[in-house]
Amino acid sequence: MRASRFFISTLKEAPSDAEIVSHKLMLRAGMIKRLGSGIYNYMPMGLRVIRKVEHIVREEMNRAGAVELLMPLVQPAELWQETGRWDKMGPELLRLQDRHGRDYAMQPTSEEVVTDIARSEIKSYRQLPVNFYHIQTKFRDERRPRFGLMRGREFTMKDAYSFDRDVEGLKHSYQVMVDAYTRIFHRFGLNFRAVAADNGAIGGSGSQEFHVIADTGEDALVYCPTSDYAANMEAAEAMAPAAERAPAAQAMTKTATPGKSRCEDVAALLGISLRQTVKSIVLSAEKEDGTREIWMLLVRGDHELNEVKAGKLPGMGPFRFASDSEIFDYFGSKPGYLGPVNPAKPVKIVADRTVAAMSDFVCGANEEDFHYTGANWGRDLPEPMVADIRNVVSGDTSPDGKGVLEIQRGIEVGHVFQLGTRYSEDMKATYLDENGKPQLMQMGCYGIGVTRILGAAIEQNFDAKGIIWPSSIAPFEVVLCPMGMDRSELVREAAEQLYAQLSEAGIDVILDDRGERPGAMFADWELIGVPHRVVIGERSLKEGMLEYQGRRDEAATPVAQDGMTAFLQAKLA
Repeated sequence: MRASRFFISTLKEAPSDAEIVSHKLMLRAGMIKRLGSGIYNYMPMGLRVIRKVEHIVREEMNRAGAVELLMPLVQPAELWQETGRWDKMGPELLRLQDRHGRDYAMQPTSEEVVTDIARSEIKSYRQLPVNFYHIQTKFRDERRPRFGLMRGREFTMKDAYSFDRDVEGLKHSYQVMVDAYTRIFHRFGLNFRAVAADNGAIGGSGSQEFHVIADTGEDALVYCPTSDYAANMEAAEAMAPAAERAPAAQAMTKTATPGKSRCEDVAALLGISLRQTVKSIVLSAEKEDGTREIWMLLVRGDHELNEVKAGKLPGMGPFRFASDSEIFDYFGSKPGYLGPVNPAKPVKIVADRTVAAMSDFVCGANEEDFHYTGANWGRDLPEPMVADIRNVVSGDTSPDGKGVLEIQRGIEVGHVFQLGTRYSEDMKATYLDENGKPQLMQMGCYGIGVTRILGAAIEQNFDAKGIIWPSSIAPFEVVLCPMGMDRSELVREAAEQLYAQLSEAGIDVILDDRGERPGAMFADWELIGVPHRVVIGERSLKEGMLEYQGRRDEAATPVAQDGMTAFLQAKLA
């Protein structure tokens, strides 16, 4: 490719609405252009990266035995109504009607459509297992699109769906996909981690997320440096303290804490550790009959409630945080002074494992400006229901018992699920077994955010000059920068010769023949992030040399002109 025949559109400054590094750099490098809220044109430079990502994904999916098809962007509402997701998805699902008033969904994912294919086409156990995948545009009507391709409304995703005869078959298909994803992210050249995850709204049982490690990541990843344990914050288990609860040593006393509604302020006033306080969170949960039930969840003062874990408590329906009026009705006090001792009305009380092991703790007295000190389970209030309801923190014991936990930030770019019969049961997707009896197909679901990979890769690989692409997904692997090509026949001939040699060797090379000044030329390619640069100058050519500089290198390296092709092949290998 010659730069004069390509479209290069770089900017010195990013638009003011660009928030994070990847968003700023992709706009400045001319890889994307905003069309509307959360909707972008993929410009030629950015599209080259997307196509390389797709190529790696497609190769590894095919290698893993998956079969490619293509499902439509617009899907009939009837399929979504069969699974109940037409209503459950809420406003994130973009709904539209055709000229006849029929309802459709702009697909955010394709479980319903692929299950419809399976129930129509798969009749016998002899046709299983099978794994269908496609790379397709998705649309999710995000409430607040932001961060460019990281949280846009329209995006490209690879989603795959496996169908198996039984649970053992599903587990095998799932592991095949985990292995394929591991190869994919290694080939991308990214630092990543696979972690146990919560299935969320998609349903099913086990799942894992694949995260690109980046300080700017939205997700907290929990891992044990001395074992293989890893999970996202939603799914990471907080273990109970190893030591048994100490016996009560204090009398419970109602203590004045005027104006101190936060655990931190109460601890400072009383001159105690924050770890001796208990935080009360009040939830209003919807019951099956439509009425509401009030729950009080207790975590230690220095811990935070994990809402995903809370949502899985036995008997807990869809919930929200209780309103001030509900709180006053059930506790007789405003928020900030609430506790489990003698609420005004009966409530369901759940203590985190750590709280259940505490003695002589401080909690709200259900009266403004007062807290109880020296509260103890069994003596001052009934033993609570105990559950893991908090976020883990660094230094917690690893659930596998092989060390302590650490936390790092990550960007989710892939997710694999064991769906089981979540969709096949709703949509009656069955096959006939060896005895001619119908059985529900066991399903798995496997997604990779193709366009999101671009943002994640940049968040992990950039410097003050711009992007630093891994070679495997860079828009071009090598850029040739001839100095004065329009004025020097020697430079022009050397540049054309090297360009031909590299192209013949299968290297993805671009020759910058635009006639730009060296400073502007270098700045463009450093911003765009091409990982390997060769400078061709008349002075070095007279000595039989060229200058090579890797995107991360601080200085150029002289390389013999006749050895440059082999040198670059070795670098790219």
